[in-house]
Amino acid sequence: MNKTYPMKKRFFVFSQYLLPHHLVSRAVGCLAETRIPWLKNLLIRAFMRRFQIDLSEARIEAPEGYADFNAFFTRALKDQARPLSTEEHGLLSPCDGQVSQLGSITQGRIFQAKGHHFSLIDLLGGDLQRAEPFMGGSFATLYLSPKDYHRVHMPLAGRLREMIYIPGRLFSVNQTTVESVPGLFARNERVVCIFDTDQGPMAVVLVGAMIVASIETVWAGLVTPPKRILKRFCYDQPAPYPIQLDKGAELGHFRLGSTVILLFGPEVVTWCEGLKPQSPVRMGEALGHARTA
Repeated sequence: MNKTYPMKKRFFVFSQYLLPHHLVSRAVGCLAETRIPWLKNLLIRAFMRRFQIDLSEARIEAPEGYADFNAFFTRALKDQARPLSTEEHGLLSPCDGQVSQLGSITQGRIFQAKGHHFSLIDLLGGDLQRAEPFMGGSFATLYLSPKDYHRVHMPLAGRLREMIYIPGRLFSVNQTTVESVPGLFARNERVVCIFDTDQGPMAVVLVGAMIVASIETVWAGLVTPPKRILKRFCYDQPAPYPIQLDKGAELGHFRLGSTVILLFGPEVVTWCEGLKPQSPVRMGEALGHARTA
């Protein structure tokens, strides 16, 4: 038993390098969009059994009420299902899930797991100027499992400055691959959202993963450029901009789960005492406290 598990783990990680990530993800995405009633209901019910999904918090409680699997997966919750923390200067969790890692950004490196780090500059698309405000700052990496609520919300109120689509691989982001694939989060496809807040710049990075069919934002919809090349979208222009989002407002969502990475500048955030890797989090709870102006 003890010998078999490490072998399975190694094989799983090795297979991640061989799989055609985008082809597999597109195929799953097509299946998730099917509106054939019997098939989409079968998919939804099988998923609910596998991950013990409780729809009592959802606005639509009947599995048959969803148009397709994607609608079920990105389901909205009832009002007050995720009350926002009223702590003064509280920094909200943007999602349901668990803490993968959190801490300081040291010498431009972010801790991933078990001796693995990745580059802040690489994570943000290779732009030193974009990364500079976060050098010496704080980060939190939050993992959304398949059973979690998959909409992502604003930790602080902010004005959108830019969005960057960064192409890449689609490695799984479960614990096994996070501990085994070097630089995973700076290698996977991702969408970087940079906001200006009263506490300084804030980055919310939506990281794609195996079978994550797409990433959407509330201002741009599905973020899939015609070609898989790095693309910057600027929002510091005249009307109809600016895009201002309140604290706790919905930012976007994953179609199938993945990871959110939060970045802040130096001395901006104090994480809540007791928050550590594998700590469960719920959208709207306080992750920490932001400095006052």
